[in-house]
Amino acid sequence: MSSIGITSRLLAALLLAGAAASAQPQDSAAPTSRHTRNSASQAPSASEAANPAQLFQHGQDALTRGQLGEAEHAFRRALALDPQLAGAYANLGVVYMRRKQWTKALEMLHKAEHLLPQVPGIRLNIGLAYYRQSEFLKAIPPFQSVLHDQPDSAQARHLLGQCYFFAERWADAVQTLEPLWPQASTQLDYLYVLMIAANRAGRKELDEKAFSQLVQVGGDSPEFHLFMGKAHLNLEQYDMALADFQAAAQANPKLPFVHFNLGLAYLKKQDYEHARDEFLKDSEIEPDLALNYEQLGDVYSLMQQDADAEKSYREALKRDSRLVNSLVGLAKACQREEKYQQALLAIDSAAKLDPGRTDIHYVRGQVLQHLGRKEEGRKELETAVRIDNERRTEHEKLVEKSIVPSPELTQEPQ
Repeated sequence: MSSIGITSRLLAALLLAGAAASAQPQDSAAPTSRHTRNSASQAPSASEAANPAQLFQHGQDALTRGQLGEAEHAFRRALALDPQLAGAYANLGVVYMRRKQWTKALEMLHKAEHLLPQVPGIRLNIGLAYYRQSEFLKAIPPFQSVLHDQPDSAQARHLLGQCYFFAERWADAVQTLEPLWPQASTQLDYLYVLMIAANRAGRKELDEKAFSQLVQVGGDSPEFHLFMGKAHLNLEQYDMALADFQAAAQANPKLPFVHFNLGLAYLKKQDYEHARDEFLKDSEIEPDLALNYEQLGDVYSLMQQDADAEKSYREALKRDSRLVNSLVGLAKACQREEKYQQALLAIDSAAKLDPGRTDIHYVRGQVLQHLGRKEEGRKELETAVRIDNERRTEHEKLVEKSIVPSPELTQEPQ
């Protein structure tokens, strides 16, 4: 069989497995000793080492076993022999996704897409790479294209619907997610998202249908109380939200995200000490969840404990350097501590990520003035006013409710 034929066959199988593996990664860290090559039989033979298709197969086998270093090495060697081997780029994308090396993953996946634009599985993984980083607007186009090519893809439809949900495109979320009812109406997260989207889109009957199903499926489980609490929290029914979250925590104190959401509810009620305690509890259960530390930073800022706020924001940014709110919060904390150069570094990083935010220009203007750069500071403050005025259309003056942070919806299954 020709190299092209072998690669095409292997790629077809890979993309099905790769998309599923990326959605539910089994090994997101670097390989441990038990994943390293421990026998000569696993190494490519001399003949394989000169054959791109056989190196590709060797890499795919290693990827299936979770041996990410072995797989990466094989795919890199295959590409050195055949730079047009699209499947190797696609598989490298999967390797880097499992390691949560998103920049490298997207670089490889886009190269694979360029070589094989007709393969939906590559675009699905591109969407997943953006989705796992909470870059929902960037994830929408690849998911849309997959669903266009594969209208029966439940995974693409569900992920696209969730992206619309987080983008607050309520009608689009409902239209996308409602067809999944026959196979997804026993899943609490699906019912919660559909219920909230239907409520915001004015689809009263669907809202009530999803709520009724949520109650029926959830029973008195801690997971049910978690999602009911989220619903109350989005509707600004904070006492009812607290009651549900507390019921969930009492039934299962180690339930992921229950203490995070308790923290959000207490924060909304301006009960900062209880909010702090709940975020600290969740950080013990989920030490890698950056949003716990971001929310802690906000709480400490409100409690006027700037040193603790600075420390918490830095902890958040260690886990996710793209958290604009943490960068802005860090800049404000450093500014109040008169650490103006550190404040400038943080606010400059925020400006690169979201140059259209008014508060970023406002904080940057203040910091620059404190540093003696009066003219630059004045221009930044003028920019903040200009952007604010440009956005003051009648539509944007309306008070709109936005959804509260929902990391439990995007967290990768463990």
